[in-house]
This record gives sequence, C-alpha cells and structure tokens, in this order.
Amino acid sequence: MSCYKYWGKLEEIANKLAAYGDLDKYGNSKLDDINIDEIIKILDDVEIIAHDKTIDFDSAKHILDDEKMNKALKLIRKFYVYIGARLETENALKILESDNPNETLDSFHFYDRYIGLVENESRLAKFNEDKTFVFLGSGPLPLTLIMFNKVFGCKCIGIEQQADVAELSIKVLKRLGLENDIRIVVGDETAIKDLEYDILMVAALAEPKDRVFANIWEYVDENTPVIYRTYTGMRAILYSPVLDKDTRGFHKEVMMLPSGKTNNTSVLIRKIE
Repeated sequence: MSCYKYWGKLEEIANKLAAYGDLDKYGNSKLDDINIDEIIKILDDVEIIAHDKTIDFDSAKHILDDEKMNKALKLIRKFYVYIGARLETENALKILESDNPNETLDSFHFYDRYIGLVENESRLAKFNEDKTFVFLGSGPLPLTLIMFNKVFGCKCIGIEQQADVAELSIKVLKRLGLENDIRIVVGDETAIKDLEYDILMVAALAEPKDRVFANIWEYVDENTPVIYRTYTGMRAILYSPVLDKDTRGFHKEVMMLPSGKTNNTSVLIRKIE
C-alpha cells in the first residue's frame, strides 16, 4: 500500500508539535506543562503510522528520503526522544517514592514492549548467569539491564554519559534491590576500554552513531557480540536509523525485526579487521 496516504497526517502531527515551540529535552520544554495523557495521544497517532504492516520498506523510503517531509520528520523524531525521556524519568521518580517499587516499574508505559524486545535479543547472544552484559546509553530507567538480569541472571553494567541521569538510575536500582547485580558507569562509549564484559549492546538513541561505533571498534575484540538497536521501515519515522557507514569495520550477522508494538530492530554485528 502507498505510504503517500500518510503525508498529510504526518504534516498535521508536526504542525501540532510545532505549536509547542522548541521540543527540548524533558525538564526544559513547553511540553512539560502538557498532561502526559495528551502527549501519549500524539505518540499513538504517530505509532499508528509507524506500525502499519501494509507499508513495505521500499515504500517507506519515499517518506524517509523526501526533502519535503524532512521538517516534519525532524519534529516527530525530537518529540519521540522527548516522550521517551519523560516517561522513563517520571517512572523512575515514582519508583523512588513508591511503597511497591516493582509494581510501579511494571506500570511503565512501554514495559510490555520491552518483554518482546528482550525476548528477540536473547536469540542474538547467549545471555546467562556466567555472562556480563554492558548496555551503552542506559538512561534514567535502566529497564533493559533490569530485564536481562531478572530473566537471564547475567551481571549487568550500564553506561550513561549524563551524570544526573546516571545518579537517578542508581537510586532506582537501589530501591529495587538490584544494586549488587547492576552497576552504572558515568561516561561515553570509551568507558568500555576499562570494563570486562561478554556482550555489548548499543541503545537506539546513542549518538553520534559514527563516533560511537568507531570507538567501539577500537576497544572491542572480534569474538565479542555487539548488538545495536535501530529503526527500520516505517518505524524509522520515529528516529534516524543506524546506517551501514556507521558500522564500517563490522560484519552484520543477524537482524531481528520488531513484532507487535515494539519499535526497535535489533542487529548483531562483530568486529572484522
């Protein structure tokens, strides 16, 4: 089916977002004063388009590569980053105040999607209690680390470059009683040079992609599985995908496409000399 049917709707959503002014990060945006339920309604409108199974990859490229749609996509992608950060931060703060922190964690808007995502990714590498897993770009609510630890028993290390975000996630892990199983390191991707680990994963929003993967190539060995999250097909309206040029020096082994409402495609790569 033609993707052109969505051009008007995407522009309508972008115009609605533009009315809120600069879509800066959570804590410094005009969207902060808007009720979260209203914000989620906008996200739902975007995801209806992103999840349309009738649009194949080639058709999706007509939107993703069109200069006229560039302005709309920039706004929608900034909004997607904003709402992700807001939902994670708000849930993290609720956990700190909750009498039942695990129940509060389970109420996270994207919790069910993470179940499917982690299940997909568990097929890309051998996660178990004997493995140490590093996640680059762990954020305020380190749900990926929490799930891999709880489901597979592996020791986990998160790398977060914003000190205040890392501090919040450390408090969340302590509140959940996971501080001995999951460690958070403040830094960028170069922090991996001082860590011992078996599996490395790169968050979908880790930036800039070319620098991140170039530094990973410098410090990772050829045997270590590297998994990255990206966006494919119409889901790429949500965020810019990882490009082949970003992962120069790596061999792409397996790609797991998303199912249901999950947004991320997960890709296994290994370093080549």
